[in-house]
Amino acid sequence: MTDFKDFDIQKTALMLVDLQNDFLHPDGAYGRAGQKADAIAALPARLAPLAKAFRAVGGWLVSTHFTLVPMRTGEPYIADHLKHLRPFLKKGDFLPGGWGQALVDELAPADITVEKVAYSAFYMSRLEFVLSKAGIAHLLFAGIVTNGGVASTLRDAHVRGFDCAVLEDGCATFSDARHTAAIADMGSIAQVLSVNEALARLAVS
Repeated sequence: MTDFKDFDIQKTALMLVDLQNDFLHPDGAYGRAGQKADAIAALPARLAPLAKAFRAVGGWLVSTHFTLVPMRTGEPYIADHLKHLRPFLKKGDFLPGGWGQALVDELAPADITVEKVAYSAFYMSRLEFVLSKAGIAHLLFAGIVTNGGVASTLRDAHVRGFDCAVLEDGCATFSDARHTAAIADMGSIAQVLSVNEALARLAVS
């Protein structure tokens, strides 16, 4: 496992997983439905200094965007399991190119944005292609949810040969227990560090 201190920052991306208005903003789909958690709400402010530091030292910001694809009628395709978990989702939520689908203002803009339709941002997407063309070899993960999009995308990145690290306090989910378990599980294939530790590394790069 490659240590984050040995990552070539110009070949490193801060992976912002699903930090979108429809998940985080009070006027977004989840906010309107009262689906929120303090740990998730705190992420943009905590990650903003790190995003700024990445830009300053020539690192990359890559943002994944959960998307509900509209079908012929304009109604979105929503997988059965997601309909069961989030029955409040409706037409216009996570719409491609829409405000709700976009990265939150505190972290925008990203250098690369990729739509995703499943837990892993690599599934049926252009993510691997654009990372390769940009020369990115190392990924530092942040975002939501720890045990869903973050863990699935990180594991897919690992099997594709990317060096991976994950920010313990830069990810969150709706359950502290699930967050802790997911971070511990990812620790077998990725270095676990804090936002402050990552900032300290960038300050001396």
